[in-house]
Amino acid sequence: MSDQANNPVFQIQRVYLKDASLEQPNSPGILLEQEQPSVDIQLGVEATPVAEGIFEVAVTATVQTKVKDRTVFLVEAKQAGIFEIRNIPEEQMGPIMGIACPQIVYPYLRGNVADLITRAGFPPVHLAEINFQAMYEQQQQAQVEGQAPSTLLPQ
Repeated sequence: MSDQANNPVFQIQRVYLKDASLEQPNSPGILLEQEQPSVDIQLGVEATPVAEGIFEVAVTATVQTKVKDRTVFLVEAKQAGIFEIRNIPEEQMGPIMGIACPQIVYPYLRGNVADLITRAGFPPVHLAEINFQAMYEQQQQAQVEGQAPSTLLPQ
């Protein structure tokens, strides 16, 4: 029994939509525009300790479409997961919370963003697959080079 006390633990406790907003500040007029809108997508990842061995990892997406300089719609969504992570070597915690956890949460975020945009009356915007390992390594490299870590990476 004492052997199990030190076994590594990585479990998903819950995945949930923490925050979502949709704005259409220029509707209904902008909906009559024939021009193809530009789309800007920003993503971010954050990890927060909740209790001993319990962490919340959230992935945030901001999707903004514009025609000329006028916003068609702006969607911001934060999908989070609560993870139990215990008895993992400290050097592995960063990659687990920066790569493994976001990979679990992100598909839920993709679905919720596409659904929210569709329910707003627009064609869905499907967020691309993300290589969280590359994103994590870029952030680590930025920290090594003395730059402020950027949690929002342009798509």
